[in-house]
Order: sequence, then C-alpha cells, then structure tokens
Amino acid sequence: MGPRVQLPPEIQLAQRLAGNEQVTRDRAVRKLRKYIVARTQRAEGGFTHDELLKVWKGLFYCMWMQDKPLLQEELGRTISQLVHAFQTTEAQHLFLQTFWQTMNREWPGIDRLRLDKFYMLMRMVLCEALKALQMQGWDERLTEQLLELLTTEILHPDSEAPNGVKSHFIEIFLEELTKVGAHELTADQNLRLIGPFCTIAAQTQDSLVLHNIAQGIFEAIVEQAPLAIEELMNELEEEELSEEEELSEEEEGLSEEEAQERGVLSREPPKGSVCRAQPPLDEQAGDDDDSASTVLQFDYKAVADRLFEMASRQDTPPQNRKRLYKVIRKLQALAEGLFPEADIPEEAYQNPRGGRRVRMKKRLSGSQLRDKTGLPPRTISGVGADLDTSFTQPCVSGRRAKEALHSNSSPGSTRRRRQRRAGGDPPAPQERPRGHGRRGAPRRQWRLRAGAKAKMAGCQEPKAKRKRTPEGQK
Repeated sequence: MGPRVQLPPEIQLAQRLAGNEQVTRDRAVRKLRKYIVARTQRAEGGFTHDELLKVWKGLFYCMWMQDKPLLQEELGRTISQLVHAFQTTEAQHLFLQTFWQTMNREWPGIDRLRLDKFYMLMRMVLCEALKALQMQGWDERLTEQLLELLTTEILHPDSEAPNGVKSHFIEIFLEELTKVGAHELTADQNLRLIGPFCTIAAQTQDSLVLHNIAQGIFEAIVEQAPLAIEELMNELEEEELSEEEELSEEEEGLSEEEAQERGVLSREPPKGSVCRAQPPLDEQAGDDDDSASTVLQFDYKAVADRLFEMASRQDTPPQNRKRLYKVIRKLQALAEGLFPEADIPEEAYQNPRGGRRVRMKKRLSGSQLRDKTGLPPRTISGVGADLDTSFTQPCVSGRRAKEALHSNSSPGSTRRRRQRRAGGDPPAPQERPRGHGRRGAPRRQWRLRAGAKAKMAGCQEPKAKRKRTPEGQK
C-alpha cells in the first residue's frame, strides 16, 4: 500500500462537522474555533476563499443534521459567534461573504422541514455581523465595506441569491439593527445603513424585491414613527428631570444659613416637586431595561430627500417611481408632524357570495339631486331663505325623489311610471311558465302538428302492468 495522503485541516474539520454523531460534531465545532484563533493570529496566516467555503460546507451540514429546537438554537448561536474568533476585519468579511455564498448555493436543496432553522441561522449571523461592527464603533469605512458585501451577495440584481434569501434578509435587517444599535445609533448613521435599500428600490426590475423593500424597510419606518417620537420625548423629559435633580442636590448641599437666605425652609423638597426618593435596586434595574431604546431614530425629511433623489432619476422604472413616491409623501407628512391615516380603498369590499368587488354607491349631493328632479330647494316656513344645497339636500316629494334616484333603471320600469303618471291602469302582468324559479325570458312552448295529433288520437293506451303476487298468497 502506498503512503496515506494527508488531507488539509479544513477538509478534515468539514468531514467531522458533517458526521452522524452529535458528540463528533460538537467536538469539531470547538476545534474549529481554536483553529481559527490560532491561524488568524499569525501575520502570514489567514484563510483563502476556497478554504472558508469548505469550512462553511461542513458547518452547513452540521446545522442540517441537528434536530430539537433548543439544540438548534444553541448550535446556531455557536456558529454565528465564530465571526468574533477572526482577528482581522478582512478575515471577518471573508467569513461572512462565504456564508452568504454557501446559503445561496444550498438554498434550493433545503426542504420545508429544515427552513426554520436556516432562517434562524441567517438571523443570528446578521446579528453577530452588526455586533462586530458595533465593537469597532460603527466606523464609516467598515460600515461601507459590510453594506457593499451584503448588497453584492444578496440585494444586487446580478447576485445569485434566491428570492427566499432576499425576502428574509430584507425582513430581518431592521429588526436586528434595532436590537444591536437602537440605543446608540444616530439618525445620520441609520440613513447610511439603509442607503443600499434606497438604491436597489429605485433600480431593481424585480417587483417582488421592490415590494419587500417598500414594506420591510420604508413602511416599517413609517409604522414605528409614533414610538420613535414617544421615546424621543421621554429622553428629553429624563434629561430635564436629571438637571432638576442636580440643582436640588446643590441646594441641599448648602448650609442652613445660606438656605434661609435663599428662602429654603427645609432640606426636603416641597410637595409636588420632581425630586423623588431613590427606588430600590430591583426597580432601578427594571427602569434601565425599560429606558433602553427599542426603535431606531430617523430624520424623516432626510430619508424622503434621499428617496426622491433616487426615484427622480431618468433611468428609474415608472413602477418603481410610482411606488416610491407614495412612501415619500408619507415621510414628508411625518417630517411636518402629520401621522398618515390608514388608506382604505373605496372598492376594497368583497361580495361574500360571488367574490367580486362591489363598488360603493355614493350618495347624491343636493345639486345633483336638484338637476335630476328639476325642483328648486325647499324654503323654510317663516324664514323665506333657501337652504344651502352644498350642505343640505333639497326636500322633494317622495315619489319624485324616488324617480330621480332610479332614473337609470330599466325601460320597463320607466314605461310603467309614465302610465301611472298619465292616470292609466298599469298593464296586467304577463304569466310566465312555471319552472324551477328561473328568471328571464319565458320558455318557448312546443306545439304538436295536426298529423301528430291525429295519430295520437287513434293510438291505444298501454295496459297497466299487473303486480306479481307470491304463490302462497294466491
């Protein structure tokens, strides 16, 4: 036998990561973390693109083989946190790039029973990528590199990302960004982070991507506007309270003589003052958790201007421009302090029987009713002033108003109304053949010819059949 070929460590780890035994897979994940730390610490070390693709192949099937939701969540968290084991930002970005390339390649082969855990894995990897950016202080250069990576691998029309990966990424981006940086990101930084979505929404030819971006990014910003404004007001109130508490503490630190000169009678704050006793430690911890911002802050006018700049270009498709202009109007209204109401279309009512949309009938205004009836508006007795038809409808007789409202009815009903008006008796209703309750034209009655009638008159009627009786009853 020849000498045994030594496989590269990346292939050995990938084989163990895709093993059948859970103990083998867990041990391989721990060894992979140590191997990443040891290799990236060296200046001449580092991973190549193909090596990380092999590593992610093993990690993908490691997640594939894992069952039980709690264990899947723990494994997903362990795999996503491997990004922090890389010592350089270039290696981290390469690790993230190969992850999204692996998901794009393997996505068509994932069955519906395993979709949820890979959805969770994408969410966790995106969250850890944003945390790695947070550790760098949201550096502009690193932010641009990460956004360019995500745009190239997922959002760009030339990317190989399936619709499922694109839709899920758009759906979770704002949610994970809120979890990581809502309490420290400014409005300018948030605008920079959603910049790629503005560009793709204006350039894409895919209606599904346009709809997902409009709903998952821009409409979500509009829906969260009341919460964002409320949190901003709460922060301003807390700042005012802290300033007043500092002033009260300074007054309490003064001597009694100086306090009497200033008109302060006691060290205790007066009744109704904002100064309060310190709550217990448990309550303070709960207040800190509640005070953490849970909504991203945006400059709505800046977002609207950015969208308008992208949508007003000549190369923007008409359907994209039309969709973005609706969002721009909502953002401009928010910038002016107006919250948009729910848009309920007039024809959004469905017929429960036929399933067709039913057009809502508009009531006729006073001027339209007067034009149809030809009667002047009724005057109020004792006043002699005509009612303003723009606010009230004219009072006409019931018969004339009914005729005016039904002026577009069938010719038969119009003819009968004319005969009643002339004083003539209405024509007798025509008898319709009895049937199964169907409406419409009467059925045609078939008549027999004369020869057929004569033949039927001379024929003999058939005899009635005798009933058979059992032999015992004869």
